[in-house]
Order: sequence, then structure tokens, then C-alpha cells
Amino acid sequence: MRFSLFFCFIGCFILPAGVWGGALGTPLLERDENPIQIKSDKLLTDTQNRTATFSGKVTARQGDLALYADRIVVHYGAEGGNVEQVDCAGSVRIVQKNRTGSAGNAVYDNKAGKIVLTVNPKVYQGEDMISGSEITYYLADQRSVVTGTPTVRVEAVIHPKGKRNVDTSR
Repeated sequence: MRFSLFFCFIGCFILPAGVWGGALGTPLLERDENPIQIKSDKLLTDTQNRTATFSGKVTARQGDLALYADRIVVHYGAEGGNVEQVDCAGSVRIVQKNRTGSAGNAVYDNKAGKIVLTVNPKVYQGEDMISGSEITYYLADQRSVVTGTPTVRVEAVIHPKGKRNVDTSR
């Protein structure tokens, strides 16, 4: 089973880059060269169903990127063991430098090329923040869509990066 696509998902996930248009930080090729370290209380592999389930205080690290969740289920394909989908549940948090994403759940769909954060999703870059009922990041397009509901509106908090000299005498 190959977990490199799993961490490609996390590396591309650093949503503030997609939301705010910044650089991703460490290039994915450099990140892929780093070893992946996953720690959990339990690992259950199921060859017949092609899953690996990490549960109990899961911590996954690669380079400067860290993922925390209560449970991570990796679904892999029959041919070549490529990752098809990754389900993260319970206190999901992804951290890289000054960027953090948090949600109750996160799903990476490799075929669709997207990551969906649900259950109170929020993404921070420094002091800036964006939230909604669902945050979807499209990897190939490097674009994100934040949606709300009638009870949960999209919210963005963006702090100025410095004082601007604005002529208000017009």
C-alpha cells in the first residue's frame, strides 16, 4: 500500500494556500522524499476490504506537515495499492508552519481530486481565518469553495498586512 498520495493530499490540503492564494511552502516533491511517520493506539488492516484503519490519538507526520485525528481510514485500490480515499474523523487538525486546518471530518477523494472538510471546518493562516459549513479544495485547480447553510454562514477574517497610504481627500 502506498501512502505517498495520502500525504500528497495533506500537502495540497494546506487550504490557506488555496483560499488566500499564497505559496504552498515546502514543494510536494521535497515532501515526498521525507519519511512518513504514523502513530496511533491501534492499526487494523483489512486486505479483503483494502483498508487500513489507524485509531486512537492518530498523529501522522511528513516533513514539516502534521495531521492529527481520532481515526484515519485509508481505502486503497486492488491494482497497485494506490490510495482511493482517506477518511479522517474526530478532532481533525492539519498543521504546517503558520497554517492550520481543523474540522470534525475530512475526506480525500483521489479520483475526484478533492478534499472536503465538514463539521465546523476552519482554516487559519496566521491570524486570518475562513469557515463555513463545508470547505472543498480542488487539488488540480488549486481552488476552494466554502459553502454555508441557512444556519451556518461563510465567515472570513482577514487582517491587513500593513498600513496603506490611502488618499481620502478625493
